[in-house]
Amino acid sequence: MAQTQPGTGFQKRHIDPDRLSPLVAALDSQDANPGVRRLRAWAEEALAVRPGERLLDVGSGTGSQTRALADAAAPDGVAIGVEVNPSLRAVAEERSAHSRARFLHGDAEALPVPDGSMDVVWCERVLQHLHEPDRAIAEMVRVLRPGGRVAVLDTDWGTTLLHPGDPAVVRALTAAALGGANPYSGRRLVGQLSAAGFVVDDRGSQALLQDHRSVAWPLVRMLGESAVRTGAVTEEQRDILYADLAEAAERGAVHMSVTMFGVVAHRPE
Repeated sequence: MAQTQPGTGFQKRHIDPDRLSPLVAALDSQDANPGVRRLRAWAEEALAVRPGERLLDVGSGTGSQTRALADAAAPDGVAIGVEVNPSLRAVAEERSAHSRARFLHGDAEALPVPDGSMDVVWCERVLQHLHEPDRAIAEMVRVLRPGGRVAVLDTDWGTTLLHPGDPAVVRALTAAALGGANPYSGRRLVGQLSAAGFVVDDRGSQALLQDHRSVAWPLVRMLGESAVRTGAVTEEQRDILYADLAEAAERGAVHMSVTMFGVVAHRPE
């Protein structure tokens, strides 16, 4: 499951230059996840970017999607990635040396571009990290020209599934995934975009699956330790669950997933 738990380094207040490598590794893993790639392909087709358009990638990370948008708008279009983490922005700039993509400092709640200056806005796995996501959506409305399109893709941590294991213990661990700023972001997207004045054109989803032959131990252990620390499970219950998962992995029978949702919409003329 190519995801990081909400609040584990991607929030503005948690920026730490010494923790760059894990963030880059997580983003690279997400880029490679088949579910992420399928949902991106669906959103890109629905947006139908045209050459010469101006595009904004909100929370651009390492710049992989900014570069894809730049390619779609070539040869005369512009793709700008906005990223609040200066270390991630430096990685994006280095990786984009031969791309038309360019990058600006800024965050989703105060986008550094003029009103009505963009044809397309892309925002992927950002709102889950924001305590006030509606402010970011209002900024998307502001920077889009009338008729401009937006694609917002985000995780819903309330859809986390883990099997096998005692159902009560599994529920305690998956509940630990809900500790981020906006853990139910995925299911809220349609309502938030509609309330902001967007017209919803299409919706999509993908379950992001962990390999059934292995256990995502860094994430599972993080959730397990959180559940023990809060008293939701005992150490013995945690250890039994770990053993059940390890045994299932040997049989190729692990299921671990979380669902990501997407909405494509436009600003009315």
